[in-house]
Amino acid sequence: MKFSWRIWLLVIVLSLSLLVLAPNFEKGVLIKSVEQNSTASESGLTAGEIITSINGEKVETIEDYTRLVSSILPSENPVKLLIGTKTQETLLFTNSTPEITVSNLPKTKIKTGLDLSGGARALVDAEEKELTTSELNDLIAVTSERLNVYGLKDVQIKPVSDLSGKNYMLVEIAGSTPKELESLIGQQGKFEAKIGNETVFEGGNRDITYVARTGQESGIYSCTPYQDGEVCNFRFAISLSEEAAQKHAKITSELGTDPENPQYLDKKLDLYLDDRLVDSLYIGKDLKGSSTTQISISGSGTGATREEAYKTAEADMKQLQTVLISGSLPFKLKIEKLDTISPVLGKEFTKNMIIIALTVFLIISVVLFIKYRRIKLTLAVILTMFSEAFITLAIAALIRWNLDAPSIAGIIAGIGTGVNDQIVIIDEAVSNEFQSIKQRIKNALFIIIGAFFTIIAAMLPLFWAGAGMLKGFALTTIIGVSVGILITRPAFSDIVKNIIKE
Repeated sequence: MKFSWRIWLLVIVLSLSLLVLAPNFEKGVLIKSVEQNSTASESGLTAGEIITSINGEKVETIEDYTRLVSSILPSENPVKLLIGTKTQETLLFTNSTPEITVSNLPKTKIKTGLDLSGGARALVDAEEKELTTSELNDLIAVTSERLNVYGLKDVQIKPVSDLSGKNYMLVEIAGSTPKELESLIGQQGKFEAKIGNETVFEGGNRDITYVARTGQESGIYSCTPYQDGEVCNFRFAISLSEEAAQKHAKITSELGTDPENPQYLDKKLDLYLDDRLVDSLYIGKDLKGSSTTQISISGSGTGATREEAYKTAEADMKQLQTVLISGSLPFKLKIEKLDTISPVLGKEFTKNMIIIALTVFLIISVVLFIKYRRIKLTLAVILTMFSEAFITLAIAALIRWNLDAPSIAGIIAGIGTGVNDQIVIIDEAVSNEFQSIKQRIKNALFIIIGAFFTIIAAMLPLFWAGAGMLKGFALTTIIGVSVGILITRPAFSDIVKNIIKE
């Protein structure tokens, strides 16, 4: 078979998709979170580590971990629990189950949604007051912005009410633990920058017009030994509104220079998060009375190892950036109920989907072979179907889209459209002998392109609506048909040309 550039493009994209999905064949369980100030935390266990053994026995799945731990704990007296990870062995003396959350190691970089992988759910209320409908909508708007600052997540936030008519906010996040969800929404996130007792600016759009999150203006810039561990420092740039800049100029104009450090003013810029001092920044003497709109925010994170310190600093930086962007929540929150969402579909759904997909592929193969009586054409259609699904999954993993049942339905819809287009190409290629095969393929592609734009026009309103199920279905359908029209259909056309010419 002659390999044209279109076929080579398909091969290259498939290879890149394999790299993106990065199949993982490691054994063990992943530590998702470790409760602060717990025995596990004090012993050195950290989130992100992979547990491979308990008391010398291998741990390959979460079932192994649960079985081994439950056979030892809880107990009346403290017992030895030797937890082996890929980097170290940690010895715990405890009479209760370790305060950690674990999960199976992801087999690929594909992320799944609430109905496939489960997650956490919180019923949230405001402290010391009942929320009106308008106040609840404001709370949902700010919370949504805060939880979605760093990319696509399967986050569902909606208003609910009890039988008495009291309003609550219900938050559900896929792949999250209750403790992680609590840390995300349990604080009001009030940010203030003060000089002395005077507030210079606060988080939110009123005072802050820009927050750097990428590039040279944002990141971890140094890590150094600190006591028995490491400390990593971060900084990022922000831009202030003219009003906040004028306030900065007025307050600093009344300051003197620091006698011990003459290059700085005698007061610092103190950063408070939820009334807790998180850092104090020196103010250069050249900024006295200056209505500067450019400020650099800095801070640090510590850990037992450099990797742990880096992760802590990065998490603290992102938290500050998020609060600066979204502002504080309009009310101090109270979590009324916090629990885990069990997967509705989970492994059984995935297993059934694979069985159904294989059955459909088999039926399609038989029908195509009966119609065209050419095994190569049949194999070409099957391989193209698999290619489209594989590339679509890779793109979903690349943009970190959480796949749920509607998203999978979108992938299936894209595959169905692909099969239809391939049949159109084959029918045109084997008919109308008065035209060249090149012209016949062009006729087929003209029909396919018209259908492509019709599907995109139908899916975009569903995606923009963004309401739950519609958004996932629309996105994966758009990705699937776009992959087809840009990559797999042209390659399939060249493959069909080669087969017909044989």
